Amino acid sequence: MDFSFILFIALVVTGIIWLWDKTLGAPRRARLAGVTPAGNDVMVDAADEQTSKHTLREPMLVEYAKAFFPVILLVFVLRSFIVEPFRIPSGSMLPSLRLGDFILVNKFSYGIRLPVINKKVLNIGSPERGDVMVFRFPRNESVNFIKRVIGIPGDEIRYDGRQMFINQEPVQISSVGDYPFEEKGKRGSSAEQFTEIIGDSTHSILEEADGRRENHVIHVPEGHYFMMGDNRDNSNDSRYWGFVAEENIVGRAFFIWFSWDIVNGGGVLWKRIGLSLD
Repeated sequence: MDFSFILFIALVVTGIIWLWDKTLGAPRRARLAGVTPAGNDVMVDAADEQTSKHTLREPMLVEYAKAFFPVILLVFVLRSFIVEPFRIPSGSMLPSLRLGDFILVNKFSYGIRLPVINKKVLNIGSPERGDVMVFRFPRNESVNFIKRVIGIPGDEIRYDGRQMFINQEPVQISSVGDYPFEEKGKRGSSAEQFTEIIGDSTHSILEEADGRRENHVIHVPEGHYFMMGDNRDNSNDSRYWGFVAEENIVGRAFFIWFSWDIVNGGGVLWKRIGLSLD
């Protein structure tokens, strides 16, 4: 189940309990205890002070609801409208992102969306070519994917072997050298690392010498985006399952706040913490 939905349900439940106690529960306990509210002070019937205190005591459920409601509200607002953390689950975005990276995603750079239903209510901006974007996988919207925006609505993407063209213009790449894989099942192999320029983004990609050669033309429809992983020969992306609809967008990834070396058995990768994403 979607964590945002679970958080929303928790917010509604604790809010209802808090509101019920404020409007009905607390006044009822006061009446039963013989207490007359007077501003912030109360006058207690001295005949049975201990019984009154016991009656006035908030039920445990109410105590927990009042304690957790503001915390849940803060987390819900932060995750829904400002920033949300994600963990990188695969190597499809190598070398930009590696397995075990923890990233932050800007939730408002592409517009303000209502949580849970993900409907845009305020248009602030749109994805640009080269952005690293998190989105709900079109074939299973309970799963979040992260890829790079290659084509925006109206673009023509053409592959001629290993050369990619966007709107008839060749994408600029330059070789950096070999990139040795550390991932399980890929150790001992390597790929060639390139610097690629798409839009205002300059980033690194990987291509294997015996990787796929593609020859096709793709037209990006309105309201959709064409996404690719930086690890071009090891990425499940728009080349195989199609476009990402605008309503599936989660946000723009912009920062690595933590990184754990899953590949080599654990340990903090201090050099990766604080890296920004182009």
